[in-house]
Amino acid sequence: MADETLPAGSAPGVTAPVASGPVEVALMPLLDHLNELRNRVFKAILAILVASGFGWFAATTVRNYLLDQLPGHKAQVLGPGDAFFIQIKISLTIGVILAMPVLLYQLWAFIAPGLTPAERRTIRPWIPLALLLFAIGVGIAYIVLPFAIAFLLGFTDSQLVNGIAATPYFDFVTTLFLAFGLIMEFPIILYSLSLVGIITSAWMSKNRRILLLGVAAFAFIVTPGGDLVSPTVLAVTMIILTELTRLAIKRSGR
Repeated sequence: MADETLPAGSAPGVTAPVASGPVEVALMPLLDHLNELRNRVFKAILAILVASGFGWFAATTVRNYLLDQLPGHKAQVLGPGDAFFIQIKISLTIGVILAMPVLLYQLWAFIAPGLTPAERRTIRPWIPLALLLFAIGVGIAYIVLPFAIAFLLGFTDSQLVNGIAATPYFDFVTTLFLAFGLIMEFPIILYSLSLVGIITSAWMSKNRRILLLGVAAFAFIVTPGGDLVSPTVLAVTMIILTELTRLAIKRSGR
């Protein structure tokens, strides 16, 4: 009499293969997330490239404005390809700034499906705020730039002459603009940490001095250029935003 516990068509003494359904179920969502991430990254890069194409036509005007901040309104290139790569660098910087709404949307579209409806309602207003904060950061960099350059060049004299090379100058300027814009997003990070219970308004109030000191130190560490003007302005701005974020977290009941 055949063993009734064996699947049809199985020989006695042969172990039936174990179904891999749960493994496949776990694997497929992971692959879906990776594909979704790849698509979002591709769209973000495409947005930057398209915006950089528009930035190319404005790059010369922007370049000349940035050179106007220097004594003599000139900088020298040291290699035959420097001027071309400076044009590309400025175009890409403009592209990132112009494409920021698309970048923030792609980030939101990727993380939103993993949030609860309540979490989506809480975070959604912060998306346009993130764009506003980025714009504020770029605007602050725009205002601070002449003062930062004047401070740095104030240490030159007849012996230590000002003969600025174009490549390091535009490296400094483009990094300054992007650094200010991206660093200004940190209130979003603080609020997100409060949503998952890592920090609370009570914790921020209790450790207020240490937190603000850390924010100021961070501003001085990450600000490029080595001047005292831009990190000071950034530190003051970050401290104000930290306090406003603490109040927002407290108002939300966390």
